[in-house]
Amino acid sequence: MTDALELDALWEDFHRAVNMTSQELAAWLRVRDADENADPLPDRAGVATGQHVLAILQKRRTDLTEDDVQVMYRVVDTVAGQADAENEPEAPEAEETRRRHRLMTIGHDPLRP
Repeated sequence: MTDALELDALWEDFHRAVNMTSQELAAWLRVRDADENADPLPDRAGVATGQHVLAILQKRRTDLTEDDVQVMYRVVDTVAGQADAENEPEAPEAEETRRRHRLMTIGHDPLRP
C-alpha cells in the first residue's frame, strides 16, 4: 500500500482534479447513460471509472483500498494530461465538447476554475 505521506498528497491532488461534487457526478453519469430505451439504475450509471470516482468521493481517506489508490492516480494523471492539451492551439468546438464530457465522466469539469 502507498505510504501515508504519498497517500496524503494523492488525496489532495485527487480532490483538486475532481472538481465536481458527488451529487453532480452522479447526475452527470445518469445523464450520460440515459437514452430513450433505457434508464440505468442510479448506482450503475456511467463508466466504471466514473462510478469508482463516485465511490471514492463518498469514502474517508482511511477507508481507501489499493484499487481506489490506482483509480485516483489515473484520474490525476488524466486531468493533468488534459490540462496540457488545453495549452495547444484551439480545437474545434465539437472536439472541445467531447473532451469536456469525457473529463466530466471522471468528475472534472474543465470549465470550472
